[in-house]
Amino acid sequence: MNLTVAEENYIKAIFHLQQAEGNVSTNQLAASLNTKPASVTDMLKRLTHKNLLNYEPYQGVTLSKDGKKQALTIVRKHRLWEFFLVDKLQFGWDEVHEVAEELEHVRSKKLVDKLDAFLGHPKFDPHGDPIPDSNGIMATIRQFNLIDINPTAWVEVCSVGIQSAELLELLRHKNIGIGTIFQVIRKFDFDHSIEISIKNSKSLNISQQLAQALFVKLV
Repeated sequence: MNLTVAEENYIKAIFHLQQAEGNVSTNQLAASLNTKPASVTDMLKRLTHKNLLNYEPYQGVTLSKDGKKQALTIVRKHRLWEFFLVDKLQFGWDEVHEVAEELEHVRSKKLVDKLDAFLGHPKFDPHGDPIPDSNGIMATIRQFNLIDINPTAWVEVCSVGIQSAELLELLRHKNIGIGTIFQVIRKFDFDHSIEISIKNSKSLNISQQLAQALFVKLV
């Protein structure tokens, strides 16, 4: 099924919102896509007509089986391109999102499959998000929010929950990235900040806001 760029952007936005919210409202979509609710309503009707959504007025929407398949295809392309840009072209992980937003609309399945093979079939993108395979299946990993980790535990960063350029720049400044291993030293009651110690580095302080954006696994 050939979709317009706008239709693909809506499907991807619904996919991401649905992961956290379940049914997605018109207002949520309007805020996510920075557009007017009336425009959202028109697009939802169009996508429902194409059997990509389960839509009931005033009840919100969810992706149909075909809609989820389309969404996973778009997400797969986006995350593969992000991996390519970081791993092969040495882009910073805070620089790739907007470029991948353009590249995700490439229609050639052959190109995407060859890109996947060229990259060695990566399971996760540079931000730690799982990359769907050609069948839409994504790897899973048991991970925890850093804010919930107890002192003395050793952890490895496996994903970033908020991928704004500003946050990623802060992490790069602190030399924290996907795969960084550190020990949680202390948690402070006053501001809920966390002291961590990275191997071969001085200990440093992580704010509560930053800790809530980091997901880790125990090592």
